[in-house]
Amino acid sequence: MTTTSKASAALMTMLALLSALGPFAIDMYLPAFPQMMLDLNTTAASIQLTLTTFMLGMAVGQLVIGPLSDQFGRRKPLLIGTFVCLAASVLCALAPNIETLIGMRFLQGFAGAAGVVLARAIVSDSARGVHAAKQFGVLMAVGGIAPVLSPLAGGGVMGFAGWRGVFWALAVLNLLMVVGSLIIVKESLPREGRSKGGVKELFASTGRVLGNRRYLGFTFAFAFSMAAMFGYISASPFVYQNILGLDPTAFSLLFALNALGITITSIVGVKLVGTLSPLRMTYIGVSGLVVFSAGLLAVVTAGNTPLFPTLVLVFLAISSLGFIFGNAAALATDQVKKYAGTGSAVMGALQFTLAAIASPLVGLAGEGSAGPMAIVMLVAGSIALLSLVTLTRGGAALPAVAPAELQLETAAH
Repeated sequence: MTTTSKASAALMTMLALLSALGPFAIDMYLPAFPQMMLDLNTTAASIQLTLTTFMLGMAVGQLVIGPLSDQFGRRKPLLIGTFVCLAASVLCALAPNIETLIGMRFLQGFAGAAGVVLARAIVSDSARGVHAAKQFGVLMAVGGIAPVLSPLAGGGVMGFAGWRGVFWALAVLNLLMVVGSLIIVKESLPREGRSKGGVKELFASTGRVLGNRRYLGFTFAFAFSMAAMFGYISASPFVYQNILGLDPTAFSLLFALNALGITITSIVGVKLVGTLSPLRMTYIGVSGLVVFSAGLLAVVTAGNTPLFPTLVLVFLAISSLGFIFGNAAALATDQVKKYAGTGSAVMGALQFTLAAIASPLVGLAGEGSAGPMAIVMLVAGSIALLSLVTLTRGGAALPAVAPAELQLETAAH
């Protein structure tokens, strides 16, 4: 392995770690909810609010930090954000009451958004075409593994260190991000490529991004596919255990299997991106999501929910997402290269907003029906497909085969 390829591997590892902060900070402490409620002498609703405020912080933080990074570069906001996130994690671990914890979770999400939004922006700065699609695919593959590992890691930490130990573990993760950002991540946006300063320019750059029809089409495909995944994540514990009659161990194994499906298709997508264009793979993934979700809806509403067909259709629908996330993200950011930070911010904020909306929708019919989960997945997938068909027509799409200079660059890595 050459020095260049080693540096590239180290950078991608660091960017993947930054991208994984959201899943780890959301899922690691879920097993600790009952213990936190007793220890902090509060209600379940207040504990749930710590999750809501974190996701709100992630959404708002991306909208603020992304455009700022287009003006001041990526490295400085990244270093500040990761350091503040570290401090917020420590304060969460030391929180004396629920009010403090809620406030610190918002700060943790806001500051942690720097890693999530800037990881995508750095990829967009550093790579084009096929190479960018491959790197986004790697980030999304890690994103598929993190939700599986984080509850298991959180449960293990909680067993010997309690719920505060989970936040100390997150603080250690944040410390690795700070050190890694200092040592590995270099500035990827040169001064001549930055936008002009001022609040007016911030709004102007956001307006230019939102005015790009093709960007919106790929962003909607990405975000609504993510909403379908969060609908599944929120409903699957009840569907698998209450309706299909599986025990918690079987649920955990099947949940891990579905996450593995996303990871495998993400990796396959990375391998195929030199043969099939990112646009074609996005269409394949979104079409698969719609078809398998429609089949799932037909199966779960036809009578008694059958075990095997339901499990197979869920697996196929969720695995389809692996072809969407990395390719749609690469296609979207390629439309707004000059405002990659803002583009990444809008994409991330929409992702978390739709996730927050999709999660409660699957529970509208109570815990005894799998219909709402299938409906949310089908509707979200259909909107993603409609966005691709209507908004991304015209303009140049990323090619299946990179230009010569990109082929050389890809070979070097």
